[in-house]
Amino acid sequence: MELLKTDTDKATILIRLVVGIVFVSEGLQKFIWAELRGAGRFERIGIPFPEFNGYFVGGMEVLCGLLILAGFMTRYAAVPLIIIMLTALFTTKLPILLGTGFWGFSLRELEHYGLLSALHESRNDLAMLAGSIFLFIKGGGYWSVDLRRFGTYQSG
Repeated sequence: MELLKTDTDKATILIRLVVGIVFVSEGLQKFIWAELRGAGRFERIGIPFPEFNGYFVGGMEVLCGLLILAGFMTRYAAVPLIIIMLTALFTTKLPILLGTGFWGFSLRELEHYGLLSALHESRNDLAMLAGSIFLFIKGGGYWSVDLRRFGTYQSG
């Protein structure tokens, strides 16, 4: 039950709003434009079982994004999002860094490859990863269901 508790930081709502809105939006797009953002994209990247994984990842993004927006089970909701972001970085940005595809993951065509291109292309992924890790550490904050239902933890 300790993982359901949170601190009373009021600024956490800003991170929850950004992370929640981005993941809900991205998840919905995997259903609405499956060829562009979901199964079709997953197939082009080289992710196995693209149809299943496209809808599974999209569903997890919507569900966990909504939980984070509500501040309900925030830490638990952050875990799948962290895994999704690490997977995205590994499968799509690492090939850009290396300048070549590997293990069946394809390299998309860009003007430049290497560190600067990989950092540029991964800015959203890194921001969402950092936001999700932040929420895993802190919990939902002051304006959250977690605080109302489960209370606060003692920090430090």
